[in-house]
Amino acid sequence: TATYNSPTNSPSPHTISASLPSTSANPATEDRVAHLAALQSSVKTLQGDVNTFLTQKMEEDKVKGAATVKVDDAKEEENYGEEVVEED
Repeated sequence: TATYNSPTNSPSPHTISASLPSTSANPATEDRVAHLAALQSSVKTLQGDVNTFLTQKMEEDKVKGAATVKVDDAKEEENYGEEVVEED
């Protein structure tokens, strides 16, 4: 299970999880091979889920960044021709 808590805007965490088959204490070779195959498949699925989630977050950040740029453009238009000293 992987849980993402947004530091800025999301009140509820985003959770990605997968159930894995259990094995016995001393599994036979066939059981180990089957377990590893299931594990590999689950890891690929989880990787795809994480990539999808991260792509979604990147798109959200782009939209927020574009909105910030628009605000800055409006500020520049408001102060056009005037010297503006910004404090750090």
